[in-house]
Amino acid sequence: MTNVMTIDHRGPVAVVTVDNPPVNALSNAVRAALMSAVDTLDADDAVKAVVLACAGRTFIAGADVREFNLPPEEPHLPDVVAAIEDANKPWTAAIHGSALGGGFEIALGCRFRIADTKASVGLPEVTLGLIPGASGTVRTPRLAGVETAVKLAVSGRPIKAKAALEAGLIDAVAENDLLEEAVSFAEQRLEAPLSPKTRERSIVPPADDFWANAKRTRQNRGIAHRWKRSLRSALPWRTLSMLRWRMNGRRFSNYAPRRRRLPFVMSFCRACGDAP
Repeated sequence: MTNVMTIDHRGPVAVVTVDNPPVNALSNAVRAALMSAVDTLDADDAVKAVVLACAGRTFIAGADVREFNLPPEEPHLPDVVAAIEDANKPWTAAIHGSALGGGFEIALGCRFRIADTKASVGLPEVTLGLIPGASGTVRTPRLAGVETAVKLAVSGRPIKAKAALEAGLIDAVAENDLLEEAVSFAEQRLEAPLSPKTRERSIVPPADDFWANAKRTRQNRGIAHRWKRSLRSALPWRTLSMLRWRMNGRRFSNYAPRRRRLPFVMSFCRACGDAP
């Protein structure tokens, strides 16, 4: 492994620990190390399950801002999330601190998620002038329902572990040692049939008037800022539209004629597996 990651073995469970201070950001080195870990552990017959943890004060807290102005480098984050989800061995994310943005999308790619009592999860991209681009808008409604997905992605506000558990975004809360409980949790899950991959789960349709009410809410909140025609002020609208677009079962081919009007749709569709 590179110096941003270690792999330890605890019986049949491998513990992958990301160590990229100060906040374990998803740099190219971390993304590459995660892809390598999937391949390495899938090839190890002694490993039956994997726990993904992080050193330091937090879980993966998002993208590496130092790479924002650089050309994209492989592996891209949607591909890393998909690789973890498609791994032969089920991965469990052990979340402490904050799992935000791309960090939460990595956790969503894991088959299971366990967090300590003080952890928080969320998709704050809209507050930074961005839209979740690595499947956050695809997987959250399949775990927690459309209403919760909209609140997370459109508001950008994170939620605490207890609320995330109640919503279905995580599977357990660790009351004591997070890593020990995560390893035990992963072992226990080997005794039962695996749940479906998150992206393969169905979405429960919201109430008939849900989208109209959500749009009206955005209108009411945006009245005082209509003078501001910036991309950031438009992002909640774009995010809401994208969530509805994907939940209605539309694929990239249905949207291709308009994709130049919405450049970021390509990364979203790659995350869904819809892009050509």
